[in-house]
Amino acid sequence: MENSMPKIKKESKNKIRVEFDRTPLKERLKAKFLNFYFLQTIVVKILRFIFLLGIAYVVLFPFFSKIASSFMSPEDLLDATVRLVPKNFTIDIYKAIWKDLKYLEAVTNTILISLGLALIQTFVCCVIAYGLAKYKFKGNGIIFMLVMITMIIPHKTLQSSMSMNFTYFDIGGILSFLSGGASVGIESIDEILAQINVFGLAEALPDHSINLKNTLWPFVILAATGLAFKNGLYVFMLRQFFKGIPDSLEESAYIDGSGDFRTFLQIILPMSVPMMITVFLFSFCWQWTDTFYTTMFFTNLKQAPLMLSQIVGIPKSLDTSGAGQALYETAIYNTCGIMIIAPLVVLYVFLQRYLVEGIERSGLTAE
Repeated sequence: MENSMPKIKKESKNKIRVEFDRTPLKERLKAKFLNFYFLQTIVVKILRFIFLLGIAYVVLFPFFSKIASSFMSPEDLLDATVRLVPKNFTIDIYKAIWKDLKYLEAVTNTILISLGLALIQTFVCCVIAYGLAKYKFKGNGIIFMLVMITMIIPHKTLQSSMSMNFTYFDIGGILSFLSGGASVGIESIDEILAQINVFGLAEALPDHSINLKNTLWPFVILAATGLAFKNGLYVFMLRQFFKGIPDSLEESAYIDGSGDFRTFLQIILPMSVPMMITVFLFSFCWQWTDTFYTTMFFTNLKQAPLMLSQIVGIPKSLDTSGAGQALYETAIYNTCGIMIIAPLVVLYVFLQRYLVEGIERSGLTAE
């Protein structure tokens, strides 16, 4: 009896389908579309579409209006009939920003700094997070708590001490520590600086310290020691991800004779590519838009985020007079912002799949 039930159901369905196909087309359309369920589904979809369209309009309209105004002339900005389509299409604003604000130089510097620091941060945070996730040692919880605290401490709280620390960086104390407590003279520091001579390091100061301002060393040191911008968040995300990796994979590698570091490099990191790309993107984007550390450690480096503060009035190549000065200055400011975030948009377009996958696998769930 039980074996015949599926056969009866299948035959009944086929019979109903055949009878339905034999009915006139008009009756079939009525039965399919003129019913409460179909009408309810259509109404729900229409309301959902209108709701999402409204949200998209509210979110995207400011961007569209700023992009449109970047191609407008001063006359278009004053014309009340011009909204999103300029009558006098021009790229003069882009040319002025490229030339007068040295856009290419600023973007090149920002790319090099952001890319290098993002790579260092990603690898260092992976090492720290893997140690906190997979190794049980005394003080593990305390160290992780301190990592979490770095996420909530305001940056300005550390601004004064951090600035002084890198202005008078105690290279003499570090060399003394590395040499086992032996004193290191200023001549030795000068010799070391002469041999390194990287990124324009300042001359050694009389108190066995060096000035690291206006060099990349503060960024490199902070990134390499796991103390850079937003490192606490990256360690947290990666730790949660590593805790979700089965221990059996590492145990199998250990049985095959693989050491800890080799297991980490050859097994764990290849599995963590989507998560690492997510952390890399976060680090790159936040470093790209950072002005706090950049202005604290540099005084004369041209970078993309600082271009907005360099706009004072209308550039010389766009010098115009008459009404509409304020509107034109606003259009220039908005255009500069568009040009600053344009590389980030391009980067996101190519890596968005990995970003979404990495966020989904970030392990932000209960342990």
